[in-house]
Amino acid sequence: MELCSCSSSSSSQKTWIVHGILAGTAIAAAIGAHAYMGRSRKFRSRVVGIIPARYASSRFEGKPLVKILGKPMIQRTWERSKLASTLDHVVVATDDERIADCCRGFGADVIMTSESCRNGTERCNEALEKLEKEYDVVVNIQGDEPLIEPEIIDGVVKALQVSPDAVFSTAVTSLKPEDGIDPNRVKCVVDNRGYAIYFSRGLLPYNKSGRVNPDFPYMRHLGIQSFDSKFLKVYSELQPTPLQLEEDLEQLKVLENGYKMKVIKVDHEAHGVDTPEDVEKIESLMRERNLS
Repeated sequence: MELCSCSSSSSSQKTWIVHGILAGTAIAAAIGAHAYMGRSRKFRSRVVGIIPARYASSRFEGKPLVKILGKPMIQRTWERSKLASTLDHVVVATDDERIADCCRGFGADVIMTSESCRNGTERCNEALEKLEKEYDVVVNIQGDEPLIEPEIIDGVVKALQVSPDAVFSTAVTSLKPEDGIDPNRVKCVVDNRGYAIYFSRGLLPYNKSGRVNPDFPYMRHLGIQSFDSKFLKVYSELQPTPLQLEEDLEQLKVLENGYKMKVIKVDHEAHGVDTPEDVEKIESLMRERNLS
């Protein structure tokens, strides 16, 4: 269900009450979110990039501090992010003093956040509340992709700026057929206007044969995403949703609550660091590209 532009506040609230019941979310939060949307039809000019980073990880503990060609991965990500022309400021949000000390050592601004943050989006929201300046757009930059392209950061920001009916923007790239059934490769489908329809860890779309179609243009979701800053606060108040919990994908909570999400397609070879074995692959790519 899409947000409607109703002429009266009473009909708007009724619409949201019904949707809130269907989605299993708090009615008050839904009405409040709709009221916010009515006030946000403006150009979002002030942009902050936030890199959430945590030390604890079941697959790779201490991942942000792993050295990649002599520099901590979090520094690599920060340096690439600083090259984006749309970002007014870049900060690291963490709950660990080891990461904070490392980041301050190479000149990054650091915001300390709570250990109770359940995901990067919640960590970004807490960091936003602690920043001294106000921003219109918050870009959640994944700290485990040290080869992130600044142009992609700029792309998701501009997509949100030109889409006043969207509260969220993200990027996708072509999915390799061999990754079609890999649950760590999140798939995405969009409508004809470039708005997200659904995300899944399974093969999406799924055909009758149950096999990957090598001729279909499947799309893989990239981790970077930007939020309208006011919506980011609303997001943290929304209760977890069934699809979000089942797929373990936080962006589904946005869609399940009826919000619009703008998607851009980019030509990008994603190179995330999920395990210690990925570090060597990243270093090889950096040598090939003469990146030091």
